[in-house]
Amino acid sequence: MSSLTYDLTLAGLAVGSAAALTGIGLIVTYRATGVLNLAHGAIAMVCAYVLRQFAVEWGWPLPLAAAVTLLVVAPGIGLVLDRLVFRPIAILEVDPARALVASIGVFVLLVGGAALVWGSGARADAPQLLPDDPWLQLAAVLLLAALVTAVTRWTRFGRELRAVVDNRTLAALGGIDADRVSAVGWAFGSFTAGFTGVLLAPYVRLDPYGLPLLVVEVIAVAVLARMKSLTVAVVSALAIGVAQAQMTRLHPSGWEESLLQAVGANLFVVALLIAALVLPGVGAQGTVARAAAPAVRVPGVVWLVAAILFLLPLGLAGSDLHTSIQVPALAVILLSLVVVTGRGGQISLGQAAYAGLGALFTALLAAGRFPVLPAMPELLALAVAVLLVAPLGLLTGWPAIGRHGLALALATLAVGVGVSRFVFAQPYATAGLSLSRPAGLSSDRAYYVVELVVLAGALLAVAALRRGRTGRALAALRDHEPGASAAGVRVASLKLLAFVLGAALAALGGGLLGMGLRAFDPAAYDPIRGLLWFAAVVVLGADNLVGPLVAAALLVGLDAGARGGVAAALIGILAILIGRFPDGPNRVLQGLGLGTHRVRGRAGATRETTGAKPWPGRAHGSGASAHELVARQVRLRYRDFTALDGVDITLTSGQVTALVGANGAGKSTLFHCLCGTLRPDAGRIELDGMDITRRAAHARTRLGIARTFQQLAVFPSLTVEENVLIGAEQGRRRDPSAVGPVLRLLGLDGPIRHQPAAGLSTGALRRVEIGRALAGGPHTLLLDEPAAGLDAVEAEALARILGALAADGMAVLVVEHDLDLVARIAHTVHVMEAGRIVR
Repeated sequence: MSSLTYDLTLAGLAVGSAAALTGIGLIVTYRATGVLNLAHGAIAMVCAYVLRQFAVEWGWPLPLAAAVTLLVVAPGIGLVLDRLVFRPIAILEVDPARALVASIGVFVLLVGGAALVWGSGARADAPQLLPDDPWLQLAAVLLLAALVTAVTRWTRFGRELRAVVDNRTLAALGGIDADRVSAVGWAFGSFTAGFTGVLLAPYVRLDPYGLPLLVVEVIAVAVLARMKSLTVAVVSALAIGVAQAQMTRLHPSGWEESLLQAVGANLFVVALLIAALVLPGVGAQGTVARAAAPAVRVPGVVWLVAAILFLLPLGLAGSDLHTSIQVPALAVILLSLVVVTGRGGQISLGQAAYAGLGALFTALLAAGRFPVLPAMPELLALAVAVLLVAPLGLLTGWPAIGRHGLALALATLAVGVGVSRFVFAQPYATAGLSLSRPAGLSSDRAYYVVELVVLAGALLAVAALRRGRTGRALAALRDHEPGASAAGVRVASLKLLAFVLGAALAALGGGLLGMGLRAFDPAAYDPIRGLLWFAAVVVLGADNLVGPLVAAALLVGLDAGARGGVAAALIGILAILIGRFPDGPNRVLQGLGLGTHRVRGRAGATRETTGAKPWPGRAHGSGASAHELVARQVRLRYRDFTALDGVDITLTSGQVTALVGANGAGKSTLFHCLCGTLRPDAGRIELDGMDITRRAAHARTRLGIARTFQQLAVFPSLTVEENVLIGAEQGRRRDPSAVGPVLRLLGLDGPIRHQPAAGLSTGALRRVEIGRALAGGPHTLLLDEPAAGLDAVEAEALARILGALAADGMAVLVVEHDLDLVARIAHTVHVMEAGRIVR
């Protein structure tokens, strides 16, 4: 091995060892608590500062300073986080969205707190804990990994840890001290974060933003390991570190040199992009979010106060509005999160990238440096930049189609980090770039007026998006994605629309901000800024238009003084409180795309009688023609388990077909194959002889196959009437006039029709769900345990309704455990056992 190769390998092992430490800490914390600790990098940064404070500022001996930092301070931070932040989330069983935002809150709180205490400038005198010997650092990492592996695999504590992660409540009932297990996990994870921070600090700039961002990038090794395998994490970290070091010896000519240098310096970012965007999503399964609450209407007086406050700078300030002009531009950027997160229910941690691209493209277009396009005036450059950035929203919108929750958060974060490193930080894009204001808007006052006009237009546009058919479809997507798809909503297209519109708004605000400051500053759009913006909008109201205005004013105003970090610290505290008080007045996490929402009937809720009218027949119903839904030799396996083994079933018009059997017999699997949420391994699903096996759920709804869910699938933020209207607008017939007859049929045509679905009794919610299915004019209705949670009176009313539907020519399939109900309504009963229909 040549001397250069050997030296580069050693350098790569040193970097890889630090990355491996990060991976070990993240995986252990995730195993013990189920939380991806996005604050890992911030803890590393704080511990590096603490060690420097002890050793440099206070003159402690380095061994003593290191011992206190790593064995007291770092684990102590973990224990505090466990006790005050994440344990209440686990005990209250709040949705993973709050855990994610609480983790982001800890991140921005620590970053803001460090900026307040130590300042935002970089430090070059961080003490060096270990000798500059990569082999020693590697040995420490491997020893730590081996120790953790041995403990988790072969000790009682390891078994307890796995049990707590699988089911905390069940583990506690089994006598396991779940609090102790999670506390140890947090303490150890924070110890590894601190160890990482003190190892890296002497070799990178130590400031509140640089080191946390560096550690965020190496999250890639934990994601590559699927948050499970320590071996994969360590090997991946070392391999990437060595490869990154070896790439420095390559020196191609031409444009390839700049590209290779960018990739070589950011190989962990490349790994993060691959791990988050290409590999199957991490943490997307089993994420059940709380029901969204109805949107709160903002009183007119609040808007009046907001308008006065935004106009005040024009009357009270002088000619220099350097601080004020940042607020409307930032508010436009934050409105993009209202579109994506508040309305669309999708987590987006990469909006800062689109804002930065808006500013960058505006500057390049105005300077005539954008490829192919000529130089243009600033306002035209801004408009063209918005048009160019909007399609780039697909970078985060496309992963959102198949990802939820943590997986989507990682994907959007990866995009933000990638754009920051491969665009904003590269000289070929930003060197010598300046940005000026349009002619006639050189004064701050004139420019501020234009910003207010643009902000008002953006507010009106987003408000319009909250109304009408698209607004209801977005609310349905946010409240219950599978339910929205079952109602006929084109979920994939709607997600893409939300991200594209969000990217356009962010680009508009970013361009305004850049022109206002007369410069393109890459630091203003780094990924940490994106985390702060996301947390600010969420805690101040992701689904109301005043929240972004307040957030922008706070973020700019609080940090306008000589010392930054106040805004981040405040937003961090508010984000943490979300987990502590999930049912408080701040209803900010309205279903962040984290899986199925469960809506439970409220105890003691008033029970409404159905007063069911006869089914209104062919005017709004199934129509005269007969239809037949058939499953032929359907087979489906889950690894070594055969769920369906050559099943045949036929559903014909005018018949109620019941499917019964023990749990695990395959009823639900067959049901999902019929409605399109599962695709069989073999066999066919046919509708009137047409093969629809590969048709998606929303496409089958539009063909006339409607369904309900075993777990209630209503949209809590919408009224009863709006829930039914979703089905009428998105279903087979798309006839809004069908809403009235359906409401009368189901006894929902009284005052209840205008009530929000949130908080209604289980019986009423069942009728709302059936009403949404019927409003689309289906010819085939698939019902998954429709009598679950109903009392005898409600079950009898349901039987009469199903009988009326069948008499009118509809094909009805009922998967049900209530054999009395089955006996009353079914024309044909099929019994399933071990994945087969036995009779």
